[in-house]
Amino acid sequence: MSISALSPTRFPGGISGLLQVASLLGLILLLFKAAQLYLHRQWLLKAVQQFPCPPSHWLFGHKKEFQKDQELQQVLKWAEKFPSACPRWLAGSRLSVLVYDPDYMKVILGRSDPKAHGIYKFVSPWIGYGLLLLNGPTWFQHRWMLTSAFHFDILKPYVAVIANSVQVMLDRWEQLISQDSPLEIFQHVSLMTLDSIMKCAFSHKSCAQLDRNSRSYIQAIEDLKDLSFSRIRSVFQQSDIIYSLSSNGQLFKQACKLAHEHTDRVIKQRKSQLQNERELEKIKRKRRLDFLDILLFAKMDDGNGFSNKDLRAEVDTFMFEGHDTTASGISWILYALAAHPEHQQKCREEVQTILGDEASITWEHLDQMPYMTMCIKEALRLYPPVPSVSRELSKPVTFPDGRSLPKGIIVSLSIYTLHHSPKVWPNPEVFDPSRFAVDSTQHSHSFLPFSGGSRNCIGKQFAMNEMKVAVALTLLRFELLPDPTRIPLPMARIVLKSKNGIYLHLRKLK
Repeated sequence: MSISALSPTRFPGGISGLLQVASLLGLILLLFKAAQLYLHRQWLLKAVQQFPCPPSHWLFGHKKEFQKDQELQQVLKWAEKFPSACPRWLAGSRLSVLVYDPDYMKVILGRSDPKAHGIYKFVSPWIGYGLLLLNGPTWFQHRWMLTSAFHFDILKPYVAVIANSVQVMLDRWEQLISQDSPLEIFQHVSLMTLDSIMKCAFSHKSCAQLDRNSRSYIQAIEDLKDLSFSRIRSVFQQSDIIYSLSSNGQLFKQACKLAHEHTDRVIKQRKSQLQNERELEKIKRKRRLDFLDILLFAKMDDGNGFSNKDLRAEVDTFMFEGHDTTASGISWILYALAAHPEHQQKCREEVQTILGDEASITWEHLDQMPYMTMCIKEALRLYPPVPSVSRELSKPVTFPDGRSLPKGIIVSLSIYTLHHSPKVWPNPEVFDPSRFAVDSTQHSHSFLPFSGGSRNCIGKQFAMNEMKVAVALTLLRFELLPDPTRIPLPMARIVLKSKNGIYLHLRKLK
């Protein structure tokens, strides 16, 4: 009887029944998911009803409004029509509220809302959960522990290290400009800032600017920024499984591998150096430790050190943030000075007066450059290295004008739009360093190149020092001129970049 029950004549019927049940369950699941998305969209519509925005497609959101690489320009247009903030629909039930008013910024940055997981999770396979992505008590513990790496006792000797890295870059430029053709500067500046951060924060001995592995790392970072940004904006690349099977997913995986190999080499090299008793003695004599040494010697509340995963996350985070944002800042500053020769010359004369016959720049010189500092800040206003940051509201918020948002809404702080707002900065597209004169008055949250609040950039003083050194030494060696055939086009990415590169003509000064 048992053999008869499993006979071939009845087996296909059993398979057919199973397929029907599976199809029915799949349909029910699909309908349930559709209902879930519909209800969530209705909740979002109600949540942002106080904030008008342009009409959006029920599935593709505002995709048509945002032509390729025109995001910065489109948000500026929206800001003219919709004061303070405006919802942006990324897809059917994916939304963020763009904020570009200083009073709104002050409210959000004064809170302790976490980073928006739905956005930043896409970069976590690359940089891990270090200081940039962590939230809550773990973030606070890491931040407190690493703050000492940016004490002025630590930063002071870095000036000479940075100056040496800048000179290597300028020597290279002197060789390249003999052809009298414009030079695309961003990759050169990126290699220089990577060289500086590796020597300063990671005790790296060799010159990264002359290392092929460093060039591979820089390219991997460029690929990761583009791929991450593209994925955040695409409704079809949200699923991890689907993305991993796509060509972009494969490229992302390969770029992550290259980036991780670079940071793993740095960590391994430093651990090896610390096996040397002389090196350990040098560490013990230091009043304060460098960034990587803090991580390697740190003890958590439970008495254990950083896990390998946490260690690499912090190194990956700072290796990227410590060189790439500064490289963006320096490149745009040099372009702004090239485009405004009268301000360039005033900066040059100021540096020449300060340095006189001295061989190079020192820590004491950094506070003696008021006009150049004003120009740097004005360039950072026009070209903020990080165009936006995002938060997910952990509790409801009410803004000064009475409008409110509930818990769970993602808020994107558009720093670029804030810096270009005519309501905040009169004639915002004009390069005017006097905005940052000592006697000028500004809203406390009108200028945020390093974000603000408790989660502001931990390395902002290091970055400002590096910018001053790089700009000062460059102006002493070269006259900078823009390439009129290739005016840089700012483009939104994780870090601000130019769609067509940043090309300058460099003329060697006598």
